[in-house]
Amino acid sequence: MLNIAYVESIDEELGKIIGVEFNKFADQNGINCNYVPFTFVAKENSEITGIITGHSYYNEVHITDLIVYEQHRNKHIGSKLIETVESHHKQGNFENITVSTYHFQAPDFYKKCGFQIEFIRENKENPKLSKYFFIKYF
Repeated sequence: MLNIAYVESIDEELGKIIGVEFNKFADQNGINCNYVPFTFVAKENSEITGIITGHSYYNEVHITDLIVYEQHRNKHIGSKLIETVESHHKQGNFENITVSTYHFQAPDFYKKCGFQIEFIRENKENPKLSKYFFIKYF
C-alpha cells in the first residue's frame, strides 16, 4: 500500500536522494546537472540584515529567495546580495541568472539590478499576484 506523508523540511538523507536521482536523470540525457545550492547572508555588526538563497544548475543560476529586513531597506543591501551572487557565479559556465517575483513584491528592484522581464503571468482576479519572471545574462 502506498503511503504519502508531508515532510516539514528536507534532511540530509532526503537531500542526498534528490541530488543523486536528479543528477542521474540528467546524466542519462547527456546533460551535466551540476546542482549546487547557495546562501549568502548580509550582516551589519553581527546582526543579520539580509539573505539570498538559490541554486545553480545546468547552465543557469536561479535565485529563490531574497529577504532584506524592513529596517535595513534602502541601504543597497539587496543589490549587494545580487552582486555577490553574480560575482560568485561569473567564472562558471553559466549563461544567466533567473528570478521570479510578484507584482506587489519587487519587479522594479530587479529591473534596477539589470534584469529583463522574460514573461509575466497575469492574475486577473488579483493583479498584485501577477508573477514576473526575470532573466539577466552574464
